[in-house]
Order: sequence, then structure tokens, then C-alpha cells
Amino acid sequence: MPERDFTPTQSLFLELKEERAGMHEGYRFLDEKRLILAGEILAELAHYEQEMSAFRADYREAARALAAAVARHGVEGLGLHPADPPNAVEKVLTPRSVLGVSVYDLDCTLGPPPAPAGGPLSSPEAASCRNAFRALVPRAARLAALERNLERLREDYARTARRARALEDVLLPELDDTLRAIEGALEESDREEAVRARSLRG
Repeated sequence: MPERDFTPTQSLFLELKEERAGMHEGYRFLDEKRLILAGEILAELAHYEQEMSAFRADYREAARALAAAVARHGVEGLGLHPADPPNAVEKVLTPRSVLGVSVYDLDCTLGPPPAPAGGPLSSPEAASCRNAFRALVPRAARLAALERNLERLREDYARTARRARALEDVLLPELDDTLRAIEGALEESDREEAVRARSLRG
């Protein structure tokens, strides 16, 4: 807050005290919001780590299935198997708000698998490989949604923390200094008035 040019009066003192009360209330709100956002970030992070752990476990299974399928068909032969259609995963985003921050819960379901390849292309190894990698798609989508949620929450937390620090470290102390200066000036003015009144009576 820049230095104010003011004439110290009681009405100005009361006005600034009211301004400080509103500013302090704003700081309390920001501080509480900061704590709630931090709690939500920790909850989303725990969910993300849980999903990532499951994704890594499934990925290891998919890598083993891929190695078995390549050993059976070779890389080129495995590439002849039909791919999943573009709409193989059905995604439903459910929005929710955390103190004005939009986050999304993602529900993914896999559609029916493509028809298995016939003849020499068909094998248990190829089917296992296809199913293992199909199962990774919903997990990857959920991880992406959680990562974006964390980014939104982090951005809003950083904004809130900056505003709270500005109030706590700069604006409120400057306003307190101004109030002390006005209070001191008013007390000095009262003393001078009392001395003047006594001298007039004498």
C-alpha cells in the first residue's frame, strides 16, 4: 500500500479500522481456502499415485504379453492383427467444484473387443497381448484427468497463497502503521488541546 496523504481525524481513523477489519476477514478466507485446496491436492495426489501404481503393474503384464506374442508371431506378424476402433473407450466426465476450481472425475469403460483374427493370425498369445494393452487405455485416461485436476488445483493454490501473503506481509502491516500514525497524531492533538484549554482557564 503506498503512503497515504491524510489529515488525521477520528472519522478517518474509524474508516481505516473498518477497512482493516474487512481486509483481515479477506485474509482469513484466503488462508482457509489455501488449507482446503492443499487438502484436496493431497487427496488427488494419493488417488493419482494409486492409479499410477495400478497402471505400472498392468503395464508390466502387458509387456510380458507383448514379448510372448512377438515370440509367437514376430513383430510384423503381430502388426497384422486388427486394431481397436477409435471409440473403443467410452468416457464420462463428471465435473465438481472445489471452492470455484473445476475438477473432473473420469469414468472409462472399454467397448467390445474387435473380432479376433482368424487362421494363422489367431493365438492365445495375440489375444492376451491385445487384452492387456486395451486394459491400459482407461487407466491412462484416468491418469491424464487426475494430472489435469492437480494442475488446476496447484494453479489456484498458488494464486490464493500469493494473495494471502500480500495481505499478511504487506497490506495489513502497512495499514497498521497508518493506523498507529493517525492514533499518535490524534493523541498529540488531544494533548495540545488540553494544554490550550488549561492555559485559557489560567
